[in-house]
Amino acid sequence: MYSHSVPTGLQIQNEIPLAPLTTFGIGGPARYFAVADTETQVAEAVAWAEQRSLRLFILGGGSNLLVRDAGFDGLVLRIGVPGVESCGDGCFEVGAGEIWDQFVERVVGQEMAGVECLAGIPGSVGGTPVQNVGAYGQEVAETIEWVRVFDRRSHAWVRLEKGACRFRYRQSLFNSDEPERYIVTRVGFRLRPGGRPNLRYADLQRRLGGREDLSLASVAAVVREIRREKGMLLVEGDADCRSAGSFFKNPVVSLDRLEAIAAAAGVQPGTVPGWPAGVGLIKVPAAWLLERAGFVKGFGDGPAGISTRHTLALTNRGGATCADIERLQGQIVDGVKERFGMTLEREPVLLG
Repeated sequence: MYSHSVPTGLQIQNEIPLAPLTTFGIGGPARYFAVADTETQVAEAVAWAEQRSLRLFILGGGSNLLVRDAGFDGLVLRIGVPGVESCGDGCFEVGAGEIWDQFVERVVGQEMAGVECLAGIPGSVGGTPVQNVGAYGQEVAETIEWVRVFDRRSHAWVRLEKGACRFRYRQSLFNSDEPERYIVTRVGFRLRPGGRPNLRYADLQRRLGGREDLSLASVAAVVREIRREKGMLLVEGDADCRSAGSFFKNPVVSLDRLEAIAAAAGVQPGTVPGWPAGVGLIKVPAAWLLERAGFVKGFGDGPAGISTRHTLALTNRGGATCADIERLQGQIVDGVKERFGMTLEREPVLLG
């Protein structure tokens, strides 16, 4: 291994293992790897890759990533831009390299509402607008005001206001409309000083016993407890945590399909769970579909399996390869399609 340096102090290293940089703990090396702690270094890294006709991949916290066993034959750039600046009236400017859960803990402690149900989610701040991170009735799009990005097409720095980010369920401009064009370096949030916690999510309401007089910190703590019980909170030594969180997206279907879904599941019409997802649409829990197709918690007898605590999490039980995870993914997708006629979509990014 050796490294190249550019005038900004950016160090570009060779053959760096990527598995330790992901929550899955899976995957081969990056041919080249660098950490950008400043926006200048981000631009320098892009130029360095372009001059050598190399593919460029932007790495955040590695919590929504599955790396192929052969690794990545290009430059992996980890965004480490730091900083949390309070701008008053609930507004914060946050560097993309900040740890998301630490930011949540900080603002919840300041009685700023808007992200309390997103506590315990692994990864960095820069990854949240890309995926439009959401959980327990909240989406990060509800509080994002703007995103500062480097436009790889125009080689210019741009501030994109909320509407330009095209947020929708687990999608945005950054991962769906124009993937690989923009590199997020800073995010602007507007929270609600002294606001009440979001208690829309049914599972959270049941856990809280219907109470609505709880503090933001109390709700965030309960969310972390739920995530821990499901193996969705990173805990050292816990095999169920070696995952990328929810592996499949909850499919959105038309309301007129619910009767057929109920029949395929062998349940009474009107009992299929779901959440409104627009006019004439409903979001059906992917976990519910998996379980009724025979893919229950603990499924699998090899190094890759379904979490013992969370149906949607595929886990690395120890020594799993990307190929192992992809085989299990294929088995599940085929089984759900055969039972329900629906094709599940993978949520984590596949690199390589």
